[in-house]
Parts: sequence; structure tokens; C-alpha cells
Amino acid sequence: MRIGDLSAATGASARSLRYYEDQGLLTSERTPGGQRRYPPVSVERVKVIQSLLAAGLNSATIAEVLPCVSEASARTPWLATRLGAELARVESRIDCLNQTRDILAGLVDRYRVEPAGPPA
Repeated sequence: MRIGDLSAATGASARSLRYYEDQGLLTSERTPGGQRRYPPVSVERVKVIQSLLAAGLNSATIAEVLPCVSEASARTPWLATRLGAELARVESRIDCLNQTRDILAGLVDRYRVEPAGPPA
């Protein structure tokens, strides 16, 4: 399938698909005219890549875990450990953001100016 067809099937932009290919996450063959041709299994692979990106993984981490995620026979205890480390990283960021939110909410309350009442 052509890049436009893969884009339509997955919702990923052609630019994103080229990026995935540059990062080694996706492969294509080239026609004599230089156009990319993707195998039908690329639709599912792009969807997996998108879900991993949505989970907060960067492309380098996705390249590490993608073979294990894509092929059930390649799954090992390492995958759960690696994804668990990413989960811990995200949870730590959430904790930091919650602390920041609490501090900011306190500052808003402290410096809030109430509107003046009606003149006496």
C-alpha cells in the first residue's frame, strides 16, 4: 500500500510514517519510481506505535520494546519490567505535577483579591 493509503488507514500523517521509518520502527519497499510501498501488516504496526507513543514512550524506547510487543512469541519477562520502568517514570512525573498544582493552587488562594462590596 502507498503512504497515503497507510495514512488514511491509521490516521497517522505521511510525515509521521516517514519519521517512523527513519527511526527503524516501520519498513517499506521502494518502487522503481522511488515511492514507498508498505505491506498490509503495517496498519497494525502503526497502530501499535501510536499506542506506545500515546503511553508516553519515546521512539528509542519504542524501538526497544516493539519486537516484543508486536510478536507474541518474542515476549519475555523483560518486556513487563521495561514497561514497568516507564510506568514508574510517568507516575513520578504525575507526583511532581500534583505537587506543583497544589503549590500553585495555594498561591492563587493566597493572592486572590475579592471584589469590593457595594459602597456604603
